[in-house]
Amino acid sequence: MGRNSIGWKNLWSLTVLVFLRLKPMHPYELQSVIKLTHKEDFLQLKPGSLYNAIERLLKAGLIEVVETSRAGRRPERTVYKITVTGNQEMLAWLRELLAKPSSDSTQFYAALSFLPVLDPRDVVAQLLKRVEALDESIRNYENVLVTITPRIGRLNLVEVEYALVLRRAECRWIREIIDDLETSKLTWNPEILLKQAAQYFETCISAPQKTP
Repeated sequence: MGRNSIGWKNLWSLTVLVFLRLKPMHPYELQSVIKLTHKEDFLQLKPGSLYNAIERLLKAGLIEVVETSRAGRRPERTVYKITVTGNQEMLAWLRELLAKPSSDSTQFYAALSFLPVLDPRDVVAQLLKRVEALDESIRNYENVLVTITPRIGRLNLVEVEYALVLRRAECRWIREIIDDLETSKLTWNPEILLKQAAQYFETCISAPQKTP
């Protein structure tokens, strides 16, 4: 990650960067795309944080202003686009979220949500790193249960049992995903999906709104 990543690294910023890859957009368009994809529901995006994320990404040089316009008496609309650096940071961030287990499950959920951004082979490489980290974590938890339970009793370590069950389940599921990716049961072309998504959202956003 870049040196200025501390101020902007949150799921709002990741969402903005991913969607600005589709095409330059102003905040209203971004809000529309986020609603269409229900990202605010599943990624627990806090209302009102979009403009804050845009401001931080702008200061970090990860997005830039394309144009500012006004239509009639409507407020000014500033159109933003992702920069080359922003695209690089976003891809590196997604890889990191896939590869490194975190206590915050929404981080991995976000990475999975934006999986089509990466090439399937890239996804496999990152998930293999995650499996390795999970395997190490599983071994550590198993060792704790074997060596510490006889001393302090199972009751004091039930949370460790729970953590172990979760990691085993996650590891098993990820191995299945890796197998499907390697055998092309699950596959995609990021460039084709990018064009299709851009066309789809352009149509949805520009379509006239029905009034009751």
